[in-house]
Amino acid sequence: MAVWAEFTGTLEEVKGFCAVATTEEIAGQDYILAPGRYVGIEEQQEDGEPFEEKMARLTWELSELFTKSHQPETEIQKQLGAIGYEV
Repeated sequence: MAVWAEFTGTLEEVKGFCAVATTEEIAGQDYILAPGRYVGIEEQQEDGEPFEEKMARLTWELSELFTKSHQPETEIQKQLGAIGYEV
């Protein structure tokens, strides 16, 4: 569950990625080895963008991506129709 530090020959914990757990800690978790019980959550930096603005921006970007994703489908239908195959 930990990263082997090649240069120092030691195990290092990386929050949100890996952890070093003792057998006592594992026993305290009823021997459940699910990583989330040990590794924790990596701290994230705030980007300073207010939530409402961020959600508005992200949903707009997603809408644009949805529109672009339908363009090839429309073109394929058009081309098939031109040769007599309707989809």
